[in-house]
Amino acid sequence: MLSVIIPNFNGMRLLPVCLDALRRQTLQNFETIVVDDGSTDGSRELLAREYPEVRVAALETNRGFVRAVNEGIRAARGDVVVLLNNDTEADAHWLEEIVLAFHRNPRAGMVACKLRLFDRRDHIHSAGDFYGVDGIPGNRGVWEQDCGQYDDARGVFGACGGAGAYRKTMLDEIGLFDEALVANLEDVDLSWRARLAGYACAYAPRAIVYHMISATGGGAYGSFLVGRNTLWVLAKNYPAALWKKHWRQIVRAQWQITRDALRNIRGAAARARLRGQIAGLFGLPRWLRRRATVIRRATDDEIEAVLVQ
Repeated sequence: MLSVIIPNFNGMRLLPVCLDALRRQTLQNFETIVVDDGSTDGSRELLAREYPEVRVAALETNRGFVRAVNEGIRAARGDVVVLLNNDTEADAHWLEEIVLAFHRNPRAGMVACKLRLFDRRDHIHSAGDFYGVDGIPGNRGVWEQDCGQYDDARGVFGACGGAGAYRKTMLDEIGLFDEALVANLEDVDLSWRARLAGYACAYAPRAIVYHMISATGGGAYGSFLVGRNTLWVLAKNYPAALWKKHWRQIVRAQWQITRDALRNIRGAAARARLRGQIAGLFGLPRWLRRRATVIRRATDDEIEAVLVQ
């Protein structure tokens, strides 16, 4: 069985599209858990009235995206945990394709789906996450028209948490999402830990989800978290031998981010990204110590092979 986990904070306007799409799934052996993160907009009342099949994990106060996701995982009964943003609409074959991908890839601990833009349905938001040797993560194919050019798994490092699937046994071993990150790059951190522990990532190009992108937040705070968490994920996970090999590219990439932010300093997002980088630097000693908590079975060569040069 699969457990679909949907974190929700004041997303009542989004939930019907998301949940109605789950009712149309060709595979029906799954449970849906909405983790309501202290909503005050009537989300819980809507769920109780219109979606009695949904299990609701109700948090009395807003605890942040990552903590909400972890609460859902702890409550899940399925062998596979599937994360889904509330600002999405899944294709009817989405869950069926995820199951097929796991069956075809028994070594895979996670499955990356294909996210397309909600309002431009032939354009890609993510065809799986990539990670560069320079320490910069990203979404394959972002903003490109989908012509099938990303229908293979080359360059897929991990799953985008907006619509990604994970074996429960893998999560039991490597741990859940890192709550200290709060939001943003928590999926990249988990992909790192999965890869370092020796798990593969399967890619399911026909497991399609349409994503509204900005419907559930972001803004300056999101830019701060990206600036900070990029450095913390690097410090915690990036293998020492690869640091020695690629440190110039890593420093150059961070300097480029700093320079671009300084050029756009009048913008709130640019200032927030700079603050995030500073916070990330101050936190490096603590996050370097956390390297000891990461299971490392994969060789440096195996890791480098799945990074983008």
